Amino acid sequence: MKNILLACSAGMSTSLLVTKMEEAAEKQDINVNIKAMSSDNAFHSLEDYDVLLIGPQMRFMRKKFLKAAEDKGLNLPIEAIDSVSYGRIDGEGVLKQALSLLEE
Repeated sequence: MKNILLACSAGMSTSLLVTKMEEAAEKQDINVNIKAMSSDNAFHSLEDYDVLLIGPQMRFMRKKFLKAAEDKGLNLPIEAIDSVSYGRIDGEGVLKQALSLLEE
């Protein structure tokens, strides 16, 4: 099972996206655990996840997340969620993005 973390300012704008991603994963018979949380909480939970996607409005924080992961000895893929997929609440598209990062 792969663990996917979505982080945004308060963790709320990604909640609906998590639901859509879970629905897409179920349709494709993909076993994943997906959670959304605020960026503050995400910094403290990095070791529990295999990939981190941050809200596009927070793309400026990517370097801070990369540094935090490095400081914890983690090789964690971290990217901003595709803004078009985010805006459309495209769970399938964001799930695909997360899974492709895991394959790299």
